Amino acid sequence: MTKPNSLNVLVVGGGGREHTLVQACLASPLRNKVIAAPGNAGIAGIAPCFPVAADDVDGMVKLAGDQAIDLVIVGPEVPLSLGLADALRERNVLVYGPGRAAARLEASKIFTKDLLRKYGLPTARSATFTEPEPALAYLNERDTYPVVIKADGLAAGKGVLIARDAGEAEDAVRSCLERKDFGESGCSILIEDHLSGDEASLHLMVSGRDFVVLPTSQDHKRAGDNDTGPNTGGMGAYSPAELLDSILLEKVGQVIARPAVEAIASEGLDFRGTLYIGLMLTADGPQILEFNVRFGDPETQVILPRMRTDPLRLMRDCAAGELADTEIEEKPEAALCVVLAAGGYPDTHPKGDTITLPEGVPENCHIFHAGTALGARGQLVTSGGRVLGVTALASTLTEAARSAYSLCEEIRFDGMHYRRDIGKRQLSQQTN
Repeated sequence: MTKPNSLNVLVVGGGGREHTLVQACLASPLRNKVIAAPGNAGIAGIAPCFPVAADDVDGMVKLAGDQAIDLVIVGPEVPLSLGLADALRERNVLVYGPGRAAARLEASKIFTKDLLRKYGLPTARSATFTEPEPALAYLNERDTYPVVIKADGLAAGKGVLIARDAGEAEDAVRSCLERKDFGESGCSILIEDHLSGDEASLHLMVSGRDFVVLPTSQDHKRAGDNDTGPNTGGMGAYSPAELLDSILLEKVGQVIARPAVEAIASEGLDFRGTLYIGLMLTADGPQILEFNVRFGDPETQVILPRMRTDPLRLMRDCAAGELADTEIEEKPEAALCVVLAAGGYPDTHPKGDTITLPEGVPENCHIFHAGTALGARGQLVTSGGRVLGVTALASTLTEAARSAYSLCEEIRFDGMHYRRDIGKRQLSQQTN
């Protein structure tokens, strides 16, 4: 398959990650036109958006044909798990994102755990259950807590429950297997040993057995400051993550990244897309928490703005199966993103609240839209739990945090809340 030099690009999805991807594509000398589906109010301000749901496989295939699309970049995990990439490739459209078989690496935690065991990759000890009584019997044999209970399937980043004692563990098991709080995604569960250490994200662009490592980042999953409250899809991120220094990053590459890519290829899985590896940096070495098969959100909002190397070129080459050995060139600036969430998130939250944005945005800042739409009178309104992502770049992480939080204070919508400690650990280490 030839690689077009001038690309018509379709970005699938409508969150902050996709707004960032559209912006990166528009900045590339390779692009001809860039469109998104379904997009959001922010994306619509810079690129045409089409009202096709991300999980509408037939609709996306038709849109790609109607718009003469050369490359489709799939943002969310759900359309990948439904086989969107396979359907497009059958029509000779380049796709950045794995097919349905490889997407199981995110769609099923049990599938991934079995692969990790098979190839001897470092990960927590675990057991799998589909019925509550055997799971509770297994827990009764434990004498150490906390323990981690994971719904097997996709749960929008909220299917991981950390139980601090036997009572919380039993409630988590019953939540999944009896009350069906996660629907079909929780009909099978993993019970894992809890790993202690620092958590980090490693993003690889993968094409078969070839891959490149993107700038390091660290996400903040908990809803509240000091990592309190429930898990969310992510409340903020920063890059680079200094805990993954050059020595540790080289080790992670040797014992995790390279073996993981080789294992996936050895299973006959045609992986062309982002492999996002969730890591726990324990006293015994780095361990794999999970695989995702797409860019992280909000990690994308700090990774892509720090790249000098053209992300669109890399995604095209991955999709074509022609990724060459490439050294990713990073900007020297640090980046920090703060997610502004709707009242009640990650639980039930309102929609339709008017959003007020500042008239001007500093050159070093970006406001990435996630859960936004246009109201009946054309006003900007909330339409999701994570509403906006405010990203700033600066010569130091301290300055990036100052700029991002200063901009957050100029934004208004009812119930808006956000963490005020994004990057706190690294910032405190830098000042000591």
